[in-house]
Amino acid sequence: MHLEIVTLAERPDLMDTFWDMETSWPEFMKHDPIGNGYYASLEHFADFVLVCLDDTGRQVAKAHSVPFRLDDEELPEAGWDFAIRSGLLAALRGEEPNAVSAVEIAIEPGLQGTGLSGRIVGALRDNAGRLGFSELLAPVRPNGKTDVHESMRAYAARTRDDGLPVDPWLRVHVRAGGRLDRVAPRSMVIPGTVEEWREWTGLPFDTTGPVVVPGALAPVMCDAEHGTATYVEPNVWVRHPTGA
Repeated sequence: MHLEIVTLAERPDLMDTFWDMETSWPEFMKHDPIGNGYYASLEHFADFVLVCLDDTGRQVAKAHSVPFRLDDEELPEAGWDFAIRSGLLAALRGEEPNAVSAVEIAIEPGLQGTGLSGRIVGALRDNAGRLGFSELLAPVRPNGKTDVHESMRAYAARTRDDGLPVDPWLRVHVRAGGRLDRVAPRSMVIPGTVEEWREWTGLPFDTTGPVVVPGALAPVMCDAEHGTATYVEPNVWVRHPTGA
C-alpha cells in the first residue's frame, strides 16, 4: 500500500478529521489522566505527530510521539506516563527536551496485520532523527500478553524459535531495529471509581481484590469498600537509534 506520511505541523488542516479514525483500544485505555493531558495539547507537539494517508487521502493510521526531559541514563519505571508528564511540563516551562518517546501507534482496524505497523514505527523513528534526536524511545504495550498473572518481565523474555519475541508488537519493534531495554512496571496508571470501571468494562466490580479485565495486561485492583479501582499497566521500553 502506498502511504503519504505527514506531520500535523505540515498539514494542520488534518486536525479537523484527525479524531474520526476508528481504533481498537479497549474503552478503559481511553481514561488515563496523564495521557488525556497530552491528547488535549497536540498543538504543542504537532511536529511529533504523524498522519498516514492512503492514495485517496483517507487517514488509515496515525502515530504520536512526545519530546521530553530525561535526566538519567536509566529509563524510568513510570514509562508512558513519565514521558508524557515530563513532555507537558517541558512545554509549559519552556525547557529544551533531550529525548523523544513514542506515545501511540493506531492503525485502522481493517488494516491491522498488513505490515503497516513496522513502516510506521520506522517513520516515527526517522521523524525523531529529522528533529535532531539520537534515538526514539518507546514504552511498548505488548498486547499479545493474555495471562494477566504472568509477570511482564517473564513475558517480554519469551522468544520464538527464530529468536524474535513471541509478542507481536515487541516483534515489530525488534524487526524495525529496536532493542528491548527494560520493563516499566508502572508505565500507565488508570484510576477510577467502581462506577466508572463498571461503565468502561461492563463488569460488576463489587468485590475487593484483583479483577481480570479483557484487554488488560495485569489485574485491575478493586477496593469495593471505598468505591475505587486502579489499573497499573506494565510496558517494555525499547530503544531505536536514529542515526542522527
